[in-house]
Amino acid sequence: MTETPVAVVQFAPGEDKAENLDAITGYTIDARSRGAELVVFPEYSMFCVPAMDERFVGSAEPLDGPFVSAVQDLARREAVTLVFGINETTGTEGRIHNTLLAIDGDGTVAATYRKLHLYDAFGYTESSLVQPGVIEAPETFTVGGLTFGLQTCYDLRFPEVTRRLVDAGADAVVVPAEWVPGPLKEDHWTTLLRARAIENTVYVLAADQCGRAGAGNSAIIDPMGVVLASLGEEAGTAHAVVDTERTARVRQKNPALSLRRFAVVERDRPAG
Repeated sequence: MTETPVAVVQFAPGEDKAENLDAITGYTIDARSRGAELVVFPEYSMFCVPAMDERFVGSAEPLDGPFVSAVQDLARREAVTLVFGINETTGTEGRIHNTLLAIDGDGTVAATYRKLHLYDAFGYTESSLVQPGVIEAPETFTVGGLTFGLQTCYDLRFPEVTRRLVDAGADAVVVPAEWVPGPLKEDHWTTLLRARAIENTVYVLAADQCGRAGAGNSAIIDPMGVVLASLGEEAGTAHAVVDTERTARVRQKNPALSLRRFAVVERDRPAG
């Protein structure tokens, strides 16, 4: 049996990157003091404003920039793995990547994921400034002997994203998000998180923003769809333990992965 204590952090990143870094530092130290070996932060943890505009481009940094370097130092000091979202510079003027990084306890970038499904829905047009990542084999990372995969926010509405991560060996899926509030959005969020856990018999660790830009309701969900820990609308941290023995028992009861008859294949990117 392998058990890994984990935490998801819900907060409201703003325009001040130094303040966001201070928040990440404080939450990390607190979560680590409570035993967490992996701490997950929301999408766009580095910088966020409610409207997708040129401020995202102006504040973007490369992966070797000062913000990521500071988080690497934090992970090293606390000997903890951190997952967080940044707006990353690209080689294209006026465009960024919406990027997740997993930094391990040595301060090394253990996995990188650039969002594939951009949020062009519910009146929002993320693709106006964000360049989608290239489809390639998913990068996973390990903490305490368990394997974790990465996906971002709107990816949750595409079940094949999670299935690819499970096929790549993920025991748990990490979902940082800025799940923008809107009609029935909170209900969609909580429903889809549990669905991805149940249909893939994996743990789901979801860290959403709160405040003006995020719907909150961050949660840690087990392979049977049981919510082990959750948050409402306010900033805070939720803790739980990811347990491979629980996964094994669930998969004996519900062998959906072994019984399935279809695989996930890449398709051409939609026009526009």
